[in-house]
Amino acid sequence: MAIDDRWTSGTAYDRYIGRWSAKVAPLFIEWLSVPAGLRWVDVGCGTGALTAAILERHDPAAVVGIDPSESFLGVARARSDDPRVRFVKGSAEALPLADVSVDATVSGLVLNFVNEPVAALVEQARVTRAGGTVGAYVWDYAGEMQPLRRFWDAAVALDEAARDLDEGIRFPIASPGALAERFETAGLLEVRVQALDATADFPDFDDYWEPFLAGTGPAPAYVASLDEKHREALRQELRSRVPLEADGSIHLLARAWAAAGRVIFAALGGAVA
Repeated sequence: MAIDDRWTSGTAYDRYIGRWSAKVAPLFIEWLSVPAGLRWVDVGCGTGALTAAILERHDPAAVVGIDPSESFLGVARARSDDPRVRFVKGSAEALPLADVSVDATVSGLVLNFVNEPVAALVEQARVTRAGGTVGAYVWDYAGEMQPLRRFWDAAVALDEAARDLDEGIRFPIASPGALAERFETAGLLEVRVQALDATADFPDFDDYWEPFLAGTGPAPAYVASLDEKHREALRQELRSRVPLEADGSIHLLARAWAAAGRVIFAALGGAVA
């Protein structure tokens, strides 16, 4: 089964995954533990959750947010009028920046979607000074990113073909060992990995289910491919699999795996001191 992931609407993304990304991004920035006053790049910035966390927690000198989607960039621009920030269109594999032009290069929930993750990390290292930081985080799709894990378990229970779309299977990079291996292969030094845990709280089942109907992202794209009968069957199956509290609320874990390393050599020479 082949279905386009449909990264078309920044507003729909925020309702679907962006609200949990906004919780994980500050945890990632704190874990990186880098000084204030740096020049940052947010690769695959999306609607700006990670950029916002950088601004709020690390008093950067400048931040460049880069994303291939004009819709997502439009949402990000509308959210920030900070003069230290600019958002530009570009891809993770070919960053529109000069060599050795920043101190820290990060990406949130992006690395599993690029065609060549190691090449993307090498590109992040290219634009980062010697001794600078390269970091990324991805959802724990196969484990404790529970809002998505419960969805795909329900989908596969009803439709074996959905297994081909299950992000836990599609993205083997989304595990601590695989992330560390990619960072080391890209030539980064002192690689470290950490779980980042946030809560995904829903006042009721509809608040959990409705973002799957908006069509943006792998799971919503799958829902959009179903007819009304099969969509309702999936809704009922998913409802049976989530822990509903007495008041109808749902409380799940949203875990991401983060990795970071240090640039050994600047792109134009010079080893780390």
